[in-house]
Amino acid sequence: MASVFSACSGSGLLFHSKKSFYPYAAKEGPLLHLKRPLSSANCVASLGTEISVSPAVDTFWQWLKEEGVVSGKTPVKPGVVAEGLGLVALRDISRNEVVLQVPKRLWINPDAVAASEIGKVCSGLKPWLAVALFLIRERSRDDSLWKHYFNILPKETDSTIYWSEEELYELQGTQLLNTTVSVKEYVKSEFRRLEEEIILPNKKLFPSPITLDDFLWAFGILRSRAFSRLRNENLVVVPLADLINHSVRVTTEDHAYEVKGAAGLFSWDYLFSLRSPLSLKAGDQVYIQYDLNKSNAELALDYGFIEPNADRNAYTLTLQISESDLFYDDKLDIAESNGFGEIAYFDIFYNRPLPPGLLPYLRLVALGGTDAFLLESLFRNSIWGHLEVPVSRDNEELICRVIRETCKTALAGYRTSIEEDQKLKEAKLDSRHAIAVGVREGEKQLLQQIDEIFKEKELELDQLEYYQERRLKDLGLCGENGDILGDLGKFF
Repeated sequence: MASVFSACSGSGLLFHSKKSFYPYAAKEGPLLHLKRPLSSANCVASLGTEISVSPAVDTFWQWLKEEGVVSGKTPVKPGVVAEGLGLVALRDISRNEVVLQVPKRLWINPDAVAASEIGKVCSGLKPWLAVALFLIRERSRDDSLWKHYFNILPKETDSTIYWSEEELYELQGTQLLNTTVSVKEYVKSEFRRLEEEIILPNKKLFPSPITLDDFLWAFGILRSRAFSRLRNENLVVVPLADLINHSVRVTTEDHAYEVKGAAGLFSWDYLFSLRSPLSLKAGDQVYIQYDLNKSNAELALDYGFIEPNADRNAYTLTLQISESDLFYDDKLDIAESNGFGEIAYFDIFYNRPLPPGLLPYLRLVALGGTDAFLLESLFRNSIWGHLEVPVSRDNEELICRVIRETCKTALAGYRTSIEEDQKLKEAKLDSRHAIAVGVREGEKQLLQQIDEIFKEKELELDQLEYYQERRLKDLGLCGENGDILGDLGKFF
């Protein structure tokens, strides 16, 4: 049955902050068939209204003034913070107080692309691809509306997509390494297609050479700075708002909205309105929560940081119904009838119960032998309910053994032990090395947790009630202690 299971790498008017908005390569890995935010950081500049920043940031701020976005009444301003650049309170700010509003005319989104010179040639593209090309083109133009904004954007972050081979070596054995490689391959393939179909045939629209590095830069900017799920928008970059950093202290994502309001002296527009989720003192940094549901590996991939909170650690179990399975068609039909497919991904988080559907899917994939009668059409409407509890001792023993073997194999693939990682964390590591150590330690802790769960299940095999006993009880042919009544006992 080792060819049945797999464990491999993964992951209204309200804005949802900086979430993934486009697909990338499917989670890959060997099929075993079966910005550096701190929890609290204050501005290191003075607490007064003058916050020392680079000339490029000063010019950007002046541009926002000229556009009517900020004024002397704006309660925040860019400042030098522990993460590099962030928004700092110029005065005390109450919880849920509006700290900035940016008009739609300054948003970088599919509408901005459609209204530009490249709108027509980009009309058939996925939104993120169109916006990525728009970012690259606008960055190269001296007359771009956003030129002062582009001048303050980083060339790269600590996202793993920018790591060197030597740095990626520290991720050996991790699902994050597999995911990073898959993402970069996906970006490369999308770029080659755009180059062939859009960029090279339209040299007048794209006079400056565009390289894969340019495209990877745009991908990283969108991945780390874009907001999504705005009413009719699934992707929008908002200058100034994207300077705000993440904090574990913020436990809600309800802080950014679309409102209709004044966008200048004589105009009205839709505005990106951001409220502070925390009460702040003058000089404090303004924070938001990027995404409550992302694992540390996803945070590292998207933004280039991880949280010290172990509850952010996760491991993805990937299960597959093998095409060589004698009951492949029946199993696939059952899986699809219950919201799954031939391959199913289950994200397991530290100190959380197993995800719903994992055990039923495991039991389905392992189903065979004398249990195969449950795959008959007679049981099609009820089989998932049977799979939610143990089917037979053989079936339950099989899934425990395969999952535990999978965990053992995965743990052997790391270049360090948990104890070695914990010792390394006591040293002063550079940001990327610290991310690698934190992610690989977290994955190993999850593998140990998963192994322990199924080890306990193995120890309980003789105490579990299986389908046969439940059915006999329903027929009144089995006692409460599991004893088969009457002459039937001789047959079992």
